[in-house]
Amino acid sequence: MACLPRAGGVRGVRAGRFALLLVLLAALSGLACGQVPAAVAAVAATPASAPPQDEATVRIYSRKIATFRAPFLGIQPPGRASRAQEAIEDLLEAGGPGVVTVRKEPQGNVVLVDGAFALILTPEDVDPLRPDKLDATTQATVAALSRAINETHEARDQGRLLRAVGFSLIATALFAFLAWAVVRLRGALSARIGDLLAQAAQRARGAGQPLWEATRPHAIGQWLVRAASWVLLVALAYEWLVFVLQQFPATRVWGEQLGLLVLRLLEQLGGNMLRALPDLLVAAIIFLLARALVAAVRPIFDRAEKGQSGPTWLDHDLAAPTRRLVSVGIWIFAVVMAYPYLPGSQSEAFKGMSVLIGLMITLGGSSLIGQAFSGVILLYGRVLRVGEYIRVGGNEGTVLSLALFTTRIRTGMGEEVTLPNSVILANVTVNYSRTVQGAGFIVDTSVTIGYDTPWRQVHAILLEAAGRTEGICAEPAARVFQTALSDFYVEYRLVCQATPQRPLARAELMHLLNANVLDVFNEHGVQIMSPHYFSDPAGAKVVPPGDPYAAPSRRPPASSASAESVPTHAAAAARPPTSP
Repeated sequence: MACLPRAGGVRGVRAGRFALLLVLLAALSGLACGQVPAAVAAVAATPASAPPQDEATVRIYSRKIATFRAPFLGIQPPGRASRAQEAIEDLLEAGGPGVVTVRKEPQGNVVLVDGAFALILTPEDVDPLRPDKLDATTQATVAALSRAINETHEARDQGRLLRAVGFSLIATALFAFLAWAVVRLRGALSARIGDLLAQAAQRARGAGQPLWEATRPHAIGQWLVRAASWVLLVALAYEWLVFVLQQFPATRVWGEQLGLLVLRLLEQLGGNMLRALPDLLVAAIIFLLARALVAAVRPIFDRAEKGQSGPTWLDHDLAAPTRRLVSVGIWIFAVVMAYPYLPGSQSEAFKGMSVLIGLMITLGGSSLIGQAFSGVILLYGRVLRVGEYIRVGGNEGTVLSLALFTTRIRTGMGEEVTLPNSVILANVTVNYSRTVQGAGFIVDTSVTIGYDTPWRQVHAILLEAAGRTEGICAEPAARVFQTALSDFYVEYRLVCQATPQRPLARAELMHLLNANVLDVFNEHGVQIMSPHYFSDPAGAKVVPPGDPYAAPSRRPPASSASAESVPTHAAAAARPPTSP
């Protein structure tokens, strides 16, 4: 029986393993007798029915030599990889020239090192996901094994190791010098770039004022230089580490993989970007169409807002919010249509982020959505309008703006109050401007007078006070009402209309009206006092007989109807008022 000779002097060879290799080589050599030894036949027949195991890889100095994907002669891939690695290590320890050759056999390609058996590759070991043939896989294995053998010889050469150490020290010194230079230059560049940004900010002034604070450009310059320096330091450290790792045989594979990491990452990113360009083009076209549509409908709402022309159903005060709602609707529709074309939209991460955003809106956006719907109801329900004078709860003033989420009003004292729309919708709103004739608002004040004062006199006094007040409209005329007949007094309410001219008009108008009420009551000797009794008075608290028309009221003509009507203006004090 002929067999391949093995290099002498191999240490740690067990007798059983050596015998198995002899049997295996005898079976592959195709002896002249044409018969397979009984031992090989027995080994091949027994475990043939065993299920195949996972693939296994042979590595020398962390370098991939070959990958076994199928059993051979009953030996599973992990066993084949273990035996092949032991055989190669033994051959490398023998210290031969390391010549790698290939011999083709019916069962596969046998790889030899210095004429000794190293491993065998079968057609089943070829990666089924790649179009490589057995010969191409064998050539890749031979190249990797030859490189591993050369690295083994290099690792045993002290001269080469010392040269690698020297190159590494030189690279380390160069890296340290460059890092020091980057750190030193960072301070000077920060100041220089900060000065340039400050000069640019001084040139680009808005409304006579600088766009940035004096310290902001320097802070931005420092941040930019610091970020650039860190990027440069990381790049230098990366190149230094790759260079040093590639100097030594034991770490050369790591250096090669690390060196290709960034290139592969950039290649992957570039490929993904190129593949995503058609979808990005479609998404860009959708967004451009949406922008064009928004620009097309904007002039229609602008004309309606200015009162020039527009849809008959759209008031000028609803044009701006309607335009915003239409624009938001168009953009939302565009986002929905462009979503499938966005890169990564079908990935699990993108879907998870969409679910997270939806959950956040559902849990935390209920109040925001409620505010928005309240604003829509206020806008299109015509509850309020800009310029109207309203009272909501304890706040009253002129409506300055009515937005989707909040409403701003200016009080009579000149204070600006922002009210959430949901608060307005949940409270009773009193509108003093909706029922007036023309521009303006309703002004009212109340007094309580005892029962011993003629009501006609009180009416005339209040109307005269309204007539003296500048800003009270003559038309429609002021009116006085008895709103309550309490236990000890009568409550009178003066209601009139005023036209606002300034933001403080209502506060000043109320001040002037109350001042005139006090003056007129004092002029006619009538006390503004609400009596309270702890015991019955000596006499009845009634109007004295013969004095129902105390000044400034006057008795009506005899021809007038017996049922008196309420006087309507202070200028009518010359004619007697009538009862309501």
